Amino acid sequence: MQYSSLPVSFYPDFTSGQRSLADWFTFAASIGLDGADISVAHLASLQPTYLDGLRQQATDAGVQIAMIVTYSDFTHPDAAERARQVEEVRAYIDAAARLGISFVRVTAGQRHPGVARAEGIDWAVNGLTSCLEQAAQAGVTLLYENHTKGAVWTYNDFSQPSEIFLEIVRQTEGTGLRLLYDTANTLATGDDPLAVLEQVKHRVSAIHVNDIQRAGYFEPCLVGTGVAPVREIFAMLHRTGFDSWISVEEASKTGEAGFQRAILYVKELWTGLSADSEN
Repeated sequence: MQYSSLPVSFYPDFTSGQRSLADWFTFAASIGLDGADISVAHLASLQPTYLDGLRQQATDAGVQIAMIVTYSDFTHPDAAERARQVEEVRAYIDAAARLGISFVRVTAGQRHPGVARAEGIDWAVNGLTSCLEQAAQAGVTLLYENHTKGAVWTYNDFSQPSEIFLEIVRQTEGTGLRLLYDTANTLATGDDPLAVLEQVKHRVSAIHVNDIQRAGYFEPCLVGTGVAPVREIFAMLHRTGFDSWISVEEASKTGEAGFQRAILYVKELWTGLSADSEN
């Protein structure tokens, strides 16, 4: 098993310049992570020279950049903007390949006012599948997430409630689109994360380990201290033979100590399941 983290708690530091991505890579390695995920919001450029330097920084730190998260908005009511979003994802796929990244997180888009359910689903499916051939040729896997709200968005994800997420998953069955399953986002919308996972577990290629303070509300907290059924989700995926990246989406805003506690909790939880299965 390989472990990574998306450093949401550090996002303000990246934006202000108090912490660099190189600093993040070094810290990720120091707490025993194999990978260090990044957001496209914190890339200074998509130029080859910059990307090559970023990849070298990760290598020098002793981690790989396992995933890059995008905020694709395929449900925008303006057709020209939807087309621009596709081109943007294409550019991020090329950047991911240059960085040696295996996974690119993609999202359906925002719940823009006035967008009907049927047309939004159509637009999301078209957008999510439009770049799959390019991704495959680049050796990159696109992961669609049961998402809540992008850091740069105005509205919540169109994929809510989960019946919409499941319909988009159904309509993309048989394509190369895989899933990034978040342990808390479905619960934050009031749906049952285990019931949803049961229907999509065969498509999951990576996990975002997240936690929230109470069901029905998106209030991130330290992983293991909230109400997300992380243990049960792990157990279900463990039974499927899941053996890919587990990424801790650390958003508790409890500083570096929060990362250390969350990573330790997640590692011990998964390792415990593996030990139980061998006994």
